[in-house]
Amino acid sequence: MYDRKELFKDVNRIVVKIGTSSINTEDGKLNRQFMENMAAQVAELHEMGKKVILVSSGAIGIGIDILDFDSRPKEIPVRQACAAVGQSVLMQQWCESFAKHNLKVAQILLTYDSFSNRLTYLNLRNSISTLLSYGVIPIINENDSTSVNEIEATFGDNDKLSAMVASKMEADLLIILSDIDGLYDKNPKRNDDAKLLSLVEEITPEIESFGGSPTSMKGVGGMRTKIEAAKICYMSGCYMIITNSATENVVTKVLCGEDIGTLFLANQDVHKNRIRWILLSKSCGSIEVDVGAKEAIINSMSLLPSGVTGVGGEFDRGEIVEIVCEGEVFAKGITDYTSDELELVKGQHTDLIADILGYKNYNHVIKKENIGIC
Repeated sequence: MYDRKELFKDVNRIVVKIGTSSINTEDGKLNRQFMENMAAQVAELHEMGKKVILVSSGAIGIGIDILDFDSRPKEIPVRQACAAVGQSVLMQQWCESFAKHNLKVAQILLTYDSFSNRLTYLNLRNSISTLLSYGVIPIINENDSTSVNEIEATFGDNDKLSAMVASKMEADLLIILSDIDGLYDKNPKRNDDAKLLSLVEEITPEIESFGGSPTSMKGVGGMRTKIEAAKICYMSGCYMIITNSATENVVTKVLCGEDIGTLFLANQDVHKNRIRWILLSKSCGSIEVDVGAKEAIINSMSLLPSGVTGVGGEFDRGEIVEIVCEGEVFAKGITDYTSDELELVKGQHTDLIADILGYKNYNHVIKKENIGIC
């Protein structure tokens, strides 16, 4: 049995994700008392020298209440409008709650593209690190009002977003607060014999099968998106806990090592930050390779044009692509050739690249240092 107090003794950087069902009351109002309590707990951690980042959902739910809708709108522009209206109210309340503890907050609105563009990601990382160094509490949310993706389809009520933040900021622990006690072996709201899992050492197909539909009408982050978040944390060397936001002083209890919620262990043999960025970024296309090329890549070798059998999508040099073999994505990497160039040189020997294209960028299609194994 793992001693949580021992595991968390050196935890310094913490991401706390707060779901819609925690921010909103059952009647759709802003749960100010919860936010006051959360600010008090974060302030306590701040006094202990911990660095805390909040990922706060709830803007759409608040906007729905302010605009007096009877139900959650399905139209994306209407939901974007709700997010725009609700976000300012959400941040105002966070400002007021933390001001009582002499703490300042900063609003950061993100989209998936914020992590996919290397320069944007590095600037974001530096910005958040600077805020933390000044004792400011970053409060992050998905930029729903301008996102070009379907709202909530990308991050799933911020579950994936919180894991991405934890990974990119090299956090030690992600705490996902929800309206459920943790991960059960079946839906506890429909099955009286459902058992709470205290510990998940590895995310197996059986564990993935426990993921289900959303747990409430207000939130959209069901267990499936939380398990996906746990996968990201695992590969990033970050512990993750799913627990109930209704538990009194839940965050401080977690940090004290109390056995609440479900703990997902972290992989201690983690990828370098650059490889994590490649693996977690959005792909612009795909490259199909043969079995020999797959074996070479797995053995830490570069991808050569001779091993390429097909090209999917349109991409430019320097963009991230999936590497596929026999229909399965097994790696991702940064390509040194465009999709058009690859269509011409695929299956060819390196020595023929210059003759075919009239020039040669590199002998390889993707350099081994720019490949991450999924």
